Amino acid sequence: MFGMKELGAFVAKERKRQGITQLELSQAADVGRRFIVELESGKETIHAGKLLKVLATLGIDFSLTAPEGV
Repeated sequence: MFGMKELGAFVAKERKRQGITQLELSQAADVGRRFIVELESGKETIHAGKLLKVLATLGIDFSLTAPEGV
């Protein structure tokens, strides 16, 4: 299972790999720095629209797949 902790760690790792600070990412994605901090720490209740903006800013493709039979 891929939860918010894993997603947050993935975002932090990719941000650092790209040499971007939390502040720079927040400005580029037009979200608050606090949102980036909370996302990277795995906060369970984050705004999905902002999450998608951050992922797009980092160049991360995000897709959902329904389980078989649904």
